[in-house]
Amino acid sequence: MTNNDKLRRLRYALKITDTQVAEAIARTGEETPRTRVESWLKREGEAGYLEISDSTLCRFLDGLIIERRGARPDGSPPEPLAFLSNNEVLKKLRIALELRDDDLMAIFKEADFVVSKAELSSFFRKEGHRNYRKCPEQVLRKFLVGLSNQSA
Repeated sequence: MTNNDKLRRLRYALKITDTQVAEAIARTGEETPRTRVESWLKREGEAGYLEISDSTLCRFLDGLIIERRGARPDGSPPEPLAFLSNNEVLKKLRIALELRDDDLMAIFKEADFVVSKAELSSFFRKEGHRNYRKCPEQVLRKFLVGLSNQSA
């Protein structure tokens, strides 16, 4: 799943507009025209398609966190990650949407996907921890499907 797919699915699941995507990115200090957002949301092969970078998708997720949870106490925007793993996407969505383990389990249940609490917590561990586990594409995809189904 590409970053463009992730953005497209998130936009649909959270029921936000192109303008709101641009505003979320702007909260992190990077102005983004709405036309660029439209280019990111186009399908591969369509005229005007642009690939969204990991750091820009990270800025969008950080902007969601700022919008829903507020800015950092010192007011500084977070530095975007150069590489954005599926684990990081899941972590940032968990923070932005203020989800607890039970909420996450309910979202996965909406997608008819079974994940244990131990497996779920392994995705949120620090890389290098003995119980850390990489979040597979399928898990993130099912999470986004469940999020869409839950908000429908």
